[in-house]
Amino acid sequence: MKANTDIDIDLVDRDAALANIKHIPAFINGVRHNTSVYFQNIPEDPMTGLAALDAKEAADLGYFKIDLLNNSIYKKVRDEAHLVELANRQPPWELFADRNVVQNLSQIYNYFEIVDFIQPKCIEDLAIIIALIRPGKKHLIGKSRTEIDAEIWKPTSDNYWFKKSHSFAYAVSIVVQLNLMVEEFE
Repeated sequence: MKANTDIDIDLVDRDAALANIKHIPAFINGVRHNTSVYFQNIPEDPMTGLAALDAKEAADLGYFKIDLLNNSIYKKVRDEAHLVELANRQPPWELFADRNVVQNLSQIYNYFEIVDFIQPKCIEDLAIIIALIRPGKKHLIGKSRTEIDAEIWKPTSDNYWFKKSHSFAYAVSIVVQLNLMVEEFE
């Protein structure tokens, strides 16, 4: 049975979270993957400590990898209530017009021109920016917003695109990060 999962979990400190949990790092396209691990009893290469199966082969056999991602923005979040408040608070959207602000935001820091073109005013706009900077959708950069909206969430022929759910999750994390930055200066 083929496993068709895509689970990403953001953590303050990935290494600390994995320190006491049995896991096997994923092997993807001939190299150790930076974030993917298996918590299942997948065959392990005794020489490298990596999964003995490439991720595609492992998925075909029913194993599923989980991506554990370091996300340093959480270091400044006090508790769950603070996180919820930050995520639900409307950020000062006009700050996305400031190159210096954008350069300090995760995911979009190198893409001011795209941010400036889209001029985000809501979470969906940020999610579109996140999707546009991925290889499967870069061909839409410079197109009209109508063309972008019509194509951005459709799968590509090579099956590589950034899924809508991932884009929205990262968009919310950018809002949290921007709201944290604003809190520091209040």
